[in-house]
Amino acid sequence: MTETAPAYGLWSLVIINSAIFIFFAFSFSKPQTKRDWRSFSAFSAFLVALFTEMYGFPLTIYFLSGWLQTNYPQVDWLSHDAGHLLEMLFGWRANPHWGPFHILSMVFIGGGFWLLASAWSVLYAAQTTGTLATTGPYARIRHPQYVAFVMIMFGFLLQWPTILTLAMFPLLVYMYRRLARREEAEVRQAFAAEYARYAAHTPACIPVFGAARE
Repeated sequence: MTETAPAYGLWSLVIINSAIFIFFAFSFSKPQTKRDWRSFSAFSAFLVALFTEMYGFPLTIYFLSGWLQTNYPQVDWLSHDAGHLLEMLFGWRANPHWGPFHILSMVFIGGGFWLLASAWSVLYAAQTTGTLATTGPYARIRHPQYVAFVMIMFGFLLQWPTILTLAMFPLLVYMYRRLARREEAEVRQAFAAEYARYAAHTPACIPVFGAARE
């Protein structure tokens, strides 16, 4: 049985999905400063590039079509499910939405949005009172919002890898690292000794649990 519905060229879905996820990210991160808008804009560009290939034009599939068709002739590479490249390449021939990479991607995406929302509530409260954010996710890592954006992007890469988003990912990670350093310099200047004590026992991005954190 062959697919009759078009797999690509669905530009309305590109717009709808991009808008939904960008809105979710906006509602959870609520950018205010220029730095916030810079990180949010870069994340939004990643999403647009992703959904353009997912529903609009499969540039990666076309670019790799010769190699893919030669090595995996049993796969219909113009079907929508074939865009889940990792499932296809590793031999998952059932519904790719139940494949291991897709399930893992949802863990990263869901966890990223949860972390983004949790971090924002703590940061907003700290900004309102003029204090240093050190509770919630900030009790474990110093930059939970940037970590959340990276988690979400990595989750989407597991689900639907493309040449463009794979190229964008390390550049965005590098950008978030630079933004985090600039942010730290400003916060360190504002809170001085208090921030020094906080940074001394709180990792930047990777949490440490138990006694090793002390």
